Amino acid sequence: MINLIKSLFKRDVSYAYLIFILALYFTAVINIPVYSELNSILSNIDGVKVGFVISIPIFFLSALNFLFNLFAWPYITKPFFVLLLIVSSAVSYAGYNYGTLFDYNMIANIVETDTSEASSYLSAYSILWTFIMGVVPALLLANVNLSGKQGKVKMVLLKLFSMLASVIVIGLIASMYYQDYASVGRNNSVIKKAIIPTQFIYSAVGFVKDKYFTTPLEYKQIGLDAKQSDKTLLDAVEKPTLLVFVVGETARSQNYELNGYPKPTNQYTRDLDIISFQDVSSCGTATAVSVPCMFSSLTKSNFNRKIADNQDNLLDVLNRADVSLLWKENDGGDKNVADRITKKETDRSQVNSYCDGSTCYDMALLEGLEQDIDSLSGNRMIALHLIGSHGPTYFKRYPEEAKFFMPDCPRSDIENCSVKEIVNTYDNTILYTDYVISQTISKLKKLQENYNTALIYISDHGESLGENGMFLHGMPYSLAPDYQTKVPLMFWMSDGFKQTKQINTSCVKSHASSNQYSQDNIFHSVLGLMDVETNVYEKQLDIFSTCRS
Repeated sequence: MINLIKSLFKRDVSYAYLIFILALYFTAVINIPVYSELNSILSNIDGVKVGFVISIPIFFLSALNFLFNLFAWPYITKPFFVLLLIVSSAVSYAGYNYGTLFDYNMIANIVETDTSEASSYLSAYSILWTFIMGVVPALLLANVNLSGKQGKVKMVLLKLFSMLASVIVIGLIASMYYQDYASVGRNNSVIKKAIIPTQFIYSAVGFVKDKYFTTPLEYKQIGLDAKQSDKTLLDAVEKPTLLVFVVGETARSQNYELNGYPKPTNQYTRDLDIISFQDVSSCGTATAVSVPCMFSSLTKSNFNRKIADNQDNLLDVLNRADVSLLWKENDGGDKNVADRITKKETDRSQVNSYCDGSTCYDMALLEGLEQDIDSLSGNRMIALHLIGSHGPTYFKRYPEEAKFFMPDCPRSDIENCSVKEIVNTYDNTILYTDYVISQTISKLKKLQENYNTALIYISDHGESLGENGMFLHGMPYSLAPDYQTKVPLMFWMSDGFKQTKQINTSCVKSHASSNQYSQDNIFHSVLGLMDVETNVYEKQLDIFSTCRS
């Protein structure tokens, strides 16, 4: 490889030759995440043919050589492949170290990530990886002398010859090992999604097309008949309902003490008569999907982000029914769900006990909460969007004095920490979220004389912490482990709320321990708790409907 690179600077090179070198580099270096995944897959298959294994990089080389030639033209080659090398190196880093797959939803999540959140993924290791694997080859490419003497006809003929050779090689491999490729491919669709750069380019093109070159859908209003019941409006005159809806971030159910985890991650709420639902599934594995989905009337089976963004959601229906609303944000964005109600965002540029100039601890959301409540009227709901357990900088989600599980991993390049340290750091974020919830409940208890108070907490999605070599989240749902799709759901009620809403606590606890739920239930359960009558409400999806008198 080194000799091949050196030879590029000794003479003018043809487009076909340069593309072959680039295809070889992508095959041998950039795609190491694919080989890592293949190694895991093939090691568990008995009787793997040696020829099949040897053919895999040859197949990749031939396929990439064919595809890259389609983009190798005067004035295009260098800028296109310089950018591709740099981006692909970053994708390779994420794929190799975290098992990240860059499908359509991951591209959407990246685009909607704010600067503060994006910076949490930067580390000396990730920068060094991208520099060596992407920037250095890109600089070499920029200085290559592409031949301008061969003429257009010869250039095209050489490209066609190279592409034809690739097709022949692919055909020969298919004739000998088609069954092996088909078997491994069908049973391990993750491989196709891991190949660089084909998958992320395909996903990015699809996202850009939908986002910027597709005619926007006409906005659809739903629940036009929404109104609060006469009884709840009458009750509000004397004592309004106050529901705090807490949207968690990256918290997985498996690390909750209340759900059977052996470590004390719920030591702040375990004695607060809080109900923890044991089996709850998310709608997606990334915030860009799960948050819009949980607030939408659409279910996971028919969820479409484009439709959700152009249709009323839970907050719009509540607002139409004259429930007073406020969204408080500490996670970089509400993913369009709170576009039509009042929003307040923590000022992460501040430097104080809760903020460091780039991010804030979630306790910042409770500052001025009483004043926020007073600013609303009638029956009301406040949504708190936590930064929760957002990684990989888990250590930035809790203050120094909140460290409980040690040793932790106080760095963003978590791949250089042990799994035990990573899990301890993550568990500290769960414990800190538990503290924030307990403090929120404490404030609600103090308001019980004036309001019928309740709190719902649910995370958007879960997280992988090294299981099967996988970290973080965002895997395609069909391939994602339960660690990324099982989320905590917790519910607390004051005595006044129980009495006014006529909720049988024992019934709810029984359902929480034995029934399966998902984020599909949120839309209808909140409408039910707030006694909003509308034709879009479905009683069978209301978690609490069978437990109310």
